[in-house]
Amino acid sequence: MSLAAATDTTSRHLAAENVSVRFQGLLAISLVSLAIESRQILGLIGPNGAGKTTLVNCFSGFQRPAAGRITIAGRDTAGMSPRDFRLAGVARTFQSGRLFLGMSVLENIEVAAVGLGHGRSHAAPVAREMLSWLGISDKAEQMAGTLAYTDQRRVGIGRALVLEPAYLLLDEPAAGMSEVEAEDLMRLILDIPTTFGCGVLLIEHSMRVVMGVCDRVHVLSSGQTVAEGTPQEIQRNADVIASYLGESEVV
Repeated sequence: MSLAAATDTTSRHLAAENVSVRFQGLLAISLVSLAIESRQILGLIGPNGAGKTTLVNCFSGFQRPAAGRITIAGRDTAGMSPRDFRLAGVARTFQSGRLFLGMSVLENIEVAAVGLGHGRSHAAPVAREMLSWLGISDKAEQMAGTLAYTDQRRVGIGRALVLEPAYLLLDEPAAGMSEVEAEDLMRLILDIPTTFGCGVLLIEHSMRVVMGVCDRVHVLSSGQTVAEGTPQEIQRNADVIASYLGESEVV
């Protein structure tokens, strides 16, 4: 495997069609529809409790919709497990990182490649190539548990990308980062569609990151869609300003 896209995914998309989710009768998401297109970055924003992570859980098989459906290239995913979603080309990161803290950084990437069925002799160079792209080759032998928080987030992204996904779901990757660190992360995210050929769904509270990397932005509030459009359209949308951005985020 190289870091170039493994397959042509230009005609594919990962979509939610009128998806609703209930937790013990509470409507967490109501009739949400959106599509993650290949080689594009779609931002998903909204206040805490808006339903963003719940929607990502639907997109990765960790949550089943109460109504509506999730499709991959037009295929209904009803009944599919998280493993099935991964095999169908969906990879994700988690807010908590979920690294194997007692293993080296290199081994954390290797184990994802081995999970694809590669032998260790093949997984090791793939992992080293990924660490080079991430800019942390010098930390390959370091224990993951001793990494700085921001580097742990990078390793989480690399571990997801080594799965050769058609769609990558990033859950708040810039959380806790300084402006300089966030700037470096933005460059990585912008490079993903070109280098890996996949579509990206980005959940992020940093409007600097969202507006700087996304082709389109989808806004949720109280489990419902408020708006979708280009970053410029979203920044000018009166409903979005009122429900989430506020005047201070408008540029």
